[in-house]
Amino acid sequence: QVQLVESGGGLMQAGGPLRLSCAASGTIHIINTIGWYRQVPGKRRDLVATIASDSNTNYSDSVKGRFTISRDNAKNTIYLQMNSLKPEDTAVYYCNADIRTGFITRNYWGPGTQVTVSS
Repeated sequence: QVQLVESGGGLMQAGGPLRLSCAASGTIHIINTIGWYRQVPGKRRDLVATIASDSNTNYSDSVKGRFTISRDNAKNTIYLQMNSLKPEDTAVYYCNADIRTGFITRNYWGPGTQVTVSS
């Protein structure tokens, strides 16, 4: 059984940095695209950043230049370095990944981690 677990969320002042981690565990053969989404109450879950197996990255316009996604394939872990945080970055951040086990590729979500940015 594959699990994604996020960590690193918390309360931060505007302008500060924060780093999120997402670790995948279980029977994993290949992690394809993996990334971060965020959601505030009453709104849809939106893309923040993704990183493909070839390390190509994709960012939402709202975080370009401030956030950096990276992956450590040996640890099945990704990171989201968030700099110059803004109050509008406040959300629950979810890790999402396409993971192959054997011949089957499934999409997984983590339980989320809260990020709160105060002004």
